[in-house]
Amino acid sequence: MSATVQHTLAGPATLEGTSLHTGAKVTLTLKPAPEGHGFRFRRIDLPDQPFIDADVAKVQTVERATTLAEGSVRVHTVEHVLSALTGMGVDNALIEMDANEPPIGDGSAKPYVEMIRQVGVVAQSAPRRVWEIREPIHLETGDGTLMTIVPSRSFRVSVTNVGPDGRFTQYFTCEIDPDSYEREISPARTFVYYEDVKPLLEKGLIKGGSLESAVVIRGEEILSKEPMRFRNEFARHKALDIIGDLMLAGVRILGHVIAVKPGHGPNTQLAAKLKSEYLRMRSMVPADISLPVGESVLDINEVMRILPHRYPFLMVDRIIECRGETHCTGVKNVSVNEPYFAGHFPGHPIMPGVLQLEAMAQVSSVLMMRKPENAGKIGYFMSADNVKWRRPVLPGDTLFIETEIIRMRGSIGQTRCRCLVNGEVVSEAELKFAVMDR
Repeated sequence: MSATVQHTLAGPATLEGTSLHTGAKVTLTLKPAPEGHGFRFRRIDLPDQPFIDADVAKVQTVERATTLAEGSVRVHTVEHVLSALTGMGVDNALIEMDANEPPIGDGSAKPYVEMIRQVGVVAQSAPRRVWEIREPIHLETGDGTLMTIVPSRSFRVSVTNVGPDGRFTQYFTCEIDPDSYEREISPARTFVYYEDVKPLLEKGLIKGGSLESAVVIRGEEILSKEPMRFRNEFARHKALDIIGDLMLAGVRILGHVIAVKPGHGPNTQLAAKLKSEYLRMRSMVPADISLPVGESVLDINEVMRILPHRYPFLMVDRIIECRGETHCTGVKNVSVNEPYFAGHFPGHPIMPGVLQLEAMAQVSSVLMMRKPENAGKIGYFMSADNVKWRRPVLPGDTLFIETEIIRMRGSIGQTRCRCLVNGEVVSEAELKFAVMDR
């Protein structure tokens, strides 16, 4: 399975059963969906068969489950099916139900994983949207819940589950891919503390619950139809819920999720923060620049590990996109504090065109030095052709520098580059380099 393109189901799969909270009989069908569709629920039991997007903005309640609502239409307990789809590498699926809640099965995501395995997963042509976390995203609640997403080159979840009075404190960590998800996470069942059962029933919840669909904890005793599947099964189930709830942000991430005492409320709050930060980051990018994979790829420290340039001649602050080995986009935030503005020109500061050319050259160097065979080398400028400057770049502008390798023969490379401000091209050029040992 390629991690760079979107995937959907190879065909429909159906599961029948009883829902956990309403106790209703329900038939759920997973269906393939086109590129960019994401996950959507459809209530085929209602007039007009309305849809509800799997979006954190649709979250209505989070008590013992995550409920989505669109007007008067609701879908309860969405986290297990969303977790299974995400964990198994599916990006686009239609989830049809003839009731308002999916089947609970044995309380795990295993029944959904078996459905997905039964029909298979197929690659699509569109690139998969993955956001590489570069700055920590943190959430802390008043009841001791802590959740943080920190930078990582993979998707990892680490969970500490803490029960009442510290009972059944468990820890689990895992790097998530389809194989590890199926083996280590999907079999973990939902659980409830005995003292919570009566209050939940009084609220009209867990009407379909049983020892076949959940583990019950009474004091230090485990009540279940079968033995514990893992010694830390409760922490694993919390990880299962986190994966499903976070996908409501609408984007896969490369990052390490660290959670202490998580629950559906904090999970969906973190998903909302994740979505907000993602949209904020994308709002900085002109509309004609796509960021399909590895968004926010290299921070300034990583740029400086590749380039030898330093203040005042480092002309790229961040690499926000690398597409394969041929395309790269960097960002330069133009501040009035740039040293060249003192003389270019007093009272009318303009970024020199030759420095825009240098910015193109530096982003081109990053692109070429990312090739394994060029690691540790340096690119020497040989020529610049078809150079054009179209409008001034002023303090406060954000310069987006796009580069594309158009030819690479031995140690000689040629790139086509352009700089944009607010989606408008301000300069462009074709550059030639010799890649040499330092």
